[in-house]
Amino acid sequence: MLKGITVKDYMAENPVTFTADTEILQAIHALVEQRISGAPVIDEHGELIGMLSEQDCMKVALHAAYHGEWGGKVSEYMNNEVSTIDADASIADVAAMFMTAPYRRYPVVDGNRVVGQISRRDVLRALAVLR
Repeated sequence: MLKGITVKDYMAENPVTFTADTEILQAIHALVEQRISGAPVIDEHGELIGMLSEQDCMKVALHAAYHGEWGGKVSEYMNNEVSTIDADASIADVAAMFMTAPYRRYPVVDGNRVVGQISRRDVLRALAVLR
């Protein structure tokens, strides 16, 4: 039954996103405020160009500790190599992806355009409905 449930049934639509030019401290504030572990980085057409995670943001703290400088742009810290998932994929497929990768969330794309985001917690919500 889980294979019949798709990512689009449980993904977060309209996720928090950043652009490459977003100030990194502004992005960190948004992650903390929204209580999320990462967000897609998009271009002016809504196409995925990277991902910014909490782990990426740790580089900001280290840079400040060693160089006494805070700040910069998201483009300086984001990860350009991003694994994505299609909205029509099954929740079982994304659960398998979470088991083999360290990621806490995946951007959901249609082509290369970000249409949502799915997290480990979203998969758990799908499981909770099955009981």
